[in-house]
Amino acid sequence: MTLLTRLCEVPYFAVIFSSIKAEDDTGYASMADRMMKLAAQQPGFIGVDSAREEVGITVSYWKDLASIQQWKNQVEHREAQRLGKKQWYESYTIRIAKVERQYDFGL
Repeated sequence: MTLLTRLCEVPYFAVIFSSIKAEDDTGYASMADRMMKLAAQQPGFIGVDSAREEVGITVSYWKDLASIQQWKNQVEHREAQRLGKKQWYESYTIRIAKVERQYDFGL
């Protein structure tokens, strides 16, 4: 069973990463696992939800914009970004949104 990120006190921020992978994804899975573990160690990190079929969507949740900026500039994450552009992604889009209201069912 896949678990969704638990709701937390609003407001907080969501980084929505939508992507289409390139055919050559050599090394992608291990880097993705490393990035998930590393993100969880960052100040301000709340959680992540992710799904992949033809289009991959990963939503990470953060306490504030400063935490997102620190994650964006984290050294290992910068290397993953470089490799993503060079090898793993055909295209991607990043959106940052402020979560002001939320509700759930079945959690």
